[in-house]
Amino acid sequence: MDLDIEIDGWPADEDWEALSAKAYAAIARIEPALGHARLVTSVLFTGDEQVHELNREWRGKDKPTNVLSFPMLEREDLIALGPDGPPEMLGDIALAFETCAREAEEKVVSLADHAAHLLIHGFLHLAGHDHVDSDAQAEAMEKLEIEALAKLGIADPYGDRDK
Repeated sequence: MDLDIEIDGWPADEDWEALSAKAYAAIARIEPALGHARLVTSVLFTGDEQVHELNREWRGKDKPTNVLSFPMLEREDLIALGPDGPPEMLGDIALAFETCAREAEEKVVSLADHAAHLLIHGFLHLAGHDHVDSDAQAEAMEKLEIEALAKLGIADPYGDRDK
């Protein structure tokens, strides 16, 4: 996958491009549909204001959120994607700095670890996974996230929940 990354307003003390590539590599090992070389994903590291605007415009929710994902392929089309041909846009991911930083502080984890989790979460949404229709969907998606995060040496972010 080719990652097209834009960074605006995130601290320069972290290599967000490298983190994005590591998060992608970890989840692609777990979710084979993401491992296609023809795929392109844009990742926007931005602020709450821009994510708020995107959330309002595209989801009808008038507030910022930590991560937004905008898939451009249906899961069936992603799975059927052949090896030859031009690049295929998988979708867009946007992360909101202020919300992510606040959540990381509340969870007592590093901003980089929290961002890696949210990137993995976003990639899974782009691959057609969801967590809103049922507890079973949510548990399946969390399991994939936990497995990918473990490959990065990041602890289970859901570990404090009763399952």
